Amino acid sequence: MRATAAGEHPDCVTWYGAAGHAPPGESGATTGRPNSNGRVPDELALVLAQAAVSAIESAGGYAGGVYLRSRTPGLLRLAVLSGLPGPLFRPWWNMHANRPFPVAEAHRSGRAVHLADAEEAMRLFPQLMAGLPFPFGSMYVPVATDREKFGVLVVLRAATPGVPVDHTDRHRVEHAADRLAAALDGLRANGEPVEWDGEPVCVQLPSVTTPPVRIGYFDWDLADGAVTADAELCAILGTTPADFPGTIDALVTGLAPEDAYGLWTVARQTAAPGGPAARRMRLRGPDGRGHLLELSARAHPPGDGTAGHLTGFLLDFGTGPVAAETTDRLPDAVLSLDRLGRLTYLNHSAEVLLGHTRSELVGNVLWEVLPWLGHPAHEEYFRAALMSDDAVHFLARRTTGPDEWLSVSLHPGHDGLTATLAPAQQPAYTPGSVARPGAGLGSPADRASALYRPVALAIALTEAVTARQVSAVVTDELLPAFGGRQLAIYLLTEGHLYLAWETGFPKGFLDRFDGVGLNARLPGVDTLSSGRPIFFESMEHLAAAYPGIPLDADVGARAFLPLIASGRPVGSCILGFDQPRGFSPEERTVLTALAGLIAQALQRAQRYDTEAALARGLQNALLPHRLPVVENVDTVARYLPGTQGMDVGGDWYDVVDTGRGLALVVGDVQGHGVAAAATMGQLRSAVRAFALAGQDPQEVMRDTNRLLIDIDPGQFATCCYIVLDPATGSAQAVRAGHPQPLLRHPDGSTEVLDLDGGVVLGVDDEATYPVTELRLAPGAVLALFTDGLVEQPGIDIDLGIERLRGTLAEIGSSPLTETADRLIREARQTVDRPDDIALLLAARRAEPTRQVP
Repeated sequence: MRATAAGEHPDCVTWYGAAGHAPPGESGATTGRPNSNGRVPDELALVLAQAAVSAIESAGGYAGGVYLRSRTPGLLRLAVLSGLPGPLFRPWWNMHANRPFPVAEAHRSGRAVHLADAEEAMRLFPQLMAGLPFPFGSMYVPVATDREKFGVLVVLRAATPGVPVDHTDRHRVEHAADRLAAALDGLRANGEPVEWDGEPVCVQLPSVTTPPVRIGYFDWDLADGAVTADAELCAILGTTPADFPGTIDALVTGLAPEDAYGLWTVARQTAAPGGPAARRMRLRGPDGRGHLLELSARAHPPGDGTAGHLTGFLLDFGTGPVAAETTDRLPDAVLSLDRLGRLTYLNHSAEVLLGHTRSELVGNVLWEVLPWLGHPAHEEYFRAALMSDDAVHFLARRTTGPDEWLSVSLHPGHDGLTATLAPAQQPAYTPGSVARPGAGLGSPADRASALYRPVALAIALTEAVTARQVSAVVTDELLPAFGGRQLAIYLLTEGHLYLAWETGFPKGFLDRFDGVGLNARLPGVDTLSSGRPIFFESMEHLAAAYPGIPLDADVGARAFLPLIASGRPVGSCILGFDQPRGFSPEERTVLTALAGLIAQALQRAQRYDTEAALARGLQNALLPHRLPVVENVDTVARYLPGTQGMDVGGDWYDVVDTGRGLALVVGDVQGHGVAAAATMGQLRSAVRAFALAGQDPQEVMRDTNRLLIDIDPGQFATCCYIVLDPATGSAQAVRAGHPQPLLRHPDGSTEVLDLDGGVVLGVDDEATYPVTELRLAPGAVLALFTDGLVEQPGIDIDLGIERLRGTLAEIGSSPLTETADRLIREARQTVDRPDDIALLLAARRAEPTRQVP
């Protein structure tokens, strides 16, 4: 953000032409360059603005815009931005079509992208959340016809955690995008290049109403632009009926360019066939005060060739509403801003604190009239307030008037922000460029590095699942990027902060802070309570701010970061440095953003830990704790959870004494987590029930397949089911897409069995499963297992099966428990094991206890 001269709008260009088109000889309608000869917006900008406003309102959004193709191949440019101040979002004005962002993805693929909340956006587009780490929802719909891609329509809205974007809202925005594509295709057919190479047009959105004081009436003939106004409207505009020229130009002369675009957009929507009967929006009057404009369409005979009339009311809210009188009694300074950053109100305390009257400030952009609030170090706070529902708090140093620090709180709403200002003590340390404005923002290399750091960490955090993995990623990515040597992460549980991870601190030093309550006066607690980071350039500054606090070193700097996700406190993070150092605005901004990313990852990890514990408990309860003891056959089973992702799978094993034989079962449900474990439990129970009912092996597998299709359509499972006669060693086996079992003969030779098989369970309710006859000689060992035992990334599964066969052959005639432990021990040596393992061994004793008849 930067201050500009009065009336200058370099960051959000708006322009006008005569009679709704660019003046002759001008190319503003197609290049995105401003025209200054007239006061009527050009056609392309109006078409885009109308589409953006319509989509935002229809989907319940608070902001949005349109990215349009440019003359540079593969480059999209933000052509229209509604509901947000353009300067704050300058880094997102350009978007290359090959970048990993949702705008580019929608344009490339031709498919809409809908992100319900920050967690979904973090999972799919971590680079987006690295730059905008706020809880918001968003929709990105391609604007294209069968022949051409024009751009992308974007809607920003409140996050709906865990609830997908509603189909009705999706349809509404997609319908708006289709209408926009048709309109742009019409412009293209008329020979107007549909491209954008300028800066974005900022458009004010329609707003809510408040009780008016004065009401002026006018009639607008859209055919010739003539406007008939009554005396009250002329008085609101500061003129008389005799002096009013009767043109639309006279009506919009005192309006800001953003409001003029909004007025034309609303007028076109209202006058369109089938459009709304009436529309309302807020406008800034000639004196800077806000007015409410209401437009309604007057019916005209169809097919008469006229553009029709719009009748309207201009409502003046006056200078002293009840709300203003109430806030004037408050001791704190209160400001109100619209969504474009313009001051719409300030109370008496704000006038006194800032040393400016309302007439001097109202109607102006906040950071233009109060440039100390427009410092780049504060941009992130304003973006956070405009894009989320959470209040934002920070410290700012006022350099115009008394040199003092102020505590600033931003409270967001649908139509803007309410800000409160109060004097504050100077913090123990703050970056020099904030304390001394104009000191500079660092080198271009610093800026590039600042952009890289959140992206690298965001990508790495998407791979982390557990809290420990998140902490390890932060250690590997965050510390080296900032030259740190120490890291500690505390997680909030039942009102206390518990140490979850540490590195670099003296052994045992942090133990004294483990489990502290939120009433303790410690920087790690205060950063979480206040929601703002705390920086100390040296240990002396830390000791001065917190007298008596134990220190682990005499030198060094510290950064305390609040870990807050979706407005909920998660914990705090401490970064330690060996030497004193300052923190530039880029570093402060980046660290604040990274803290949000870390908090989201930790919150996700905590939910995972809870689900994993539930799944582990469910799985442990479902797997058999003891196998049946039968004559002539020994059985041993092992279960080993995976290490990659640390998620519970759907592997299971079972041994069922059916009375007519011993059923040996191993299965694997697709997927991981509670759902897979629950499905596994249902299948295990079903197989056991069918087996005990005396069904033949093929019937057991057939009925289990049909049951899975009934209880969980779309879920798949594999299974191997063998019924063994302990006395004779004869067996019947069926297989549903499962790996072939192994058989070690009494002489030590080991083979991979070749059992006939059917398709996996859950695919075809008419599937059949052929039976294979085999026999276990006395001393033979049968090995059933899931694919986790033989499968490794990048290696053919047949090689894994062959390795397992060789190991089983080498073991020889060891006790069955030692054989199982040996097979599992080799699997444990694989550090990165993505899947669970189930192993079931059955050995026929060498000396039967009864003779075969």
